Amino acid sequence: MESLTKNRQSTEVLRALIERAFGADEVPEGDSEVGRELTEGWFNVAYVIELRSGRKTVLKIAPPADVPVCTREIGMMRNEIEAMRLVERIPGVPVPRIEHVDLSHEIVDADLFFMEYIDADNFGFAAEDGRLSPEVIDAGSRELGALNRAINSAVGPHFGPLLGPAYDTWREAFLAIIEETLGDGEAVGIDLGWDPDVVRSVVAQHASALDEVTEPRLVEVDLWDKNAMIRDGRIVAILDHERAIYGDPLMEAGFTGIDLATFGDPTAFMEGYGITELTPTERTRRRLYSLQLSLIMIVETKYRGHTDTVVYDWARGELDVVMAALGAERP
Repeated sequence: MESLTKNRQSTEVLRALIERAFGADEVPEGDSEVGRELTEGWFNVAYVIELRSGRKTVLKIAPPADVPVCTREIGMMRNEIEAMRLVERIPGVPVPRIEHVDLSHEIVDADLFFMEYIDADNFGFAAEDGRLSPEVIDAGSRELGALNRAINSAVGPHFGPLLGPAYDTWREAFLAIIEETLGDGEAVGIDLGWDPDVVRSVVAQHASALDEVTEPRLVEVDLWDKNAMIRDGRIVAILDHERAIYGDPLMEAGFTGIDLATFGDPTAFMEGYGITELTPTERTRRRLYSLQLSLIMIVETKYRGHTDTVVYDWARGELDVVMAALGAERP
């Protein structure tokens, strides 16, 4: 995916980063390109790099310092590094090993880190391309649900982003997320299809449902099939942890299909997690999380510099669906 936030670097800079991380003996020989860009991501730039020893590694670089990003995306790579360190402590949850972190901005004007290369297929893309059987897809989705439950077993010290700001209650944390997103949209003048104050009113009407969440659990937020790697029918790595927070497990992306059919059938994921049916209050919370997801997908298109309206139009439609489910009527 093309995006203004992708901080691409020259071969010369990549060589300098490799030398700092692994030493001069691991810098590839010759003058040819040393990294193959992974193009599927929407935010950071990522490269697969083969070191001189033949071992592969993955380099992720945050957006340039002078490129505007959404409020929640400021310093997001540091949040990802913290999330990966938390997840690697959870037994049975596969996460790439962090190999080198550079937050100095001395070579590149951004945070960056190298992590273990996982030799496997992207679960979501392999399924989309017809390279996996329906049985393997269902089994993989159930496994993702079980891994998600394991991740949620970690309890945090506060609600909200891992590195702060910290909130005492989940209601405070989630309302702050909503307000940040609406504020980001207003800052760039994007049309949500709904008056932001109407959105605020709908969220406020249902906010009491958030009070049921009293324990801040580690939530990936973006754990779906395209952020998982699969080999021989098993999930061998979970990727892209930058959006992780301490909050409500029901905010996880794997549950989104409960509200928005275009995200796919969540049945296998829910089976793996151990949930078959939501209570009325849980349904309300899940709809609020789908509302937030729809909002951010709309707003992000402006910050990413999309050259067409495909994602924008789709996300606008999703917002209409969930606003209706929450009882909203257009004035």
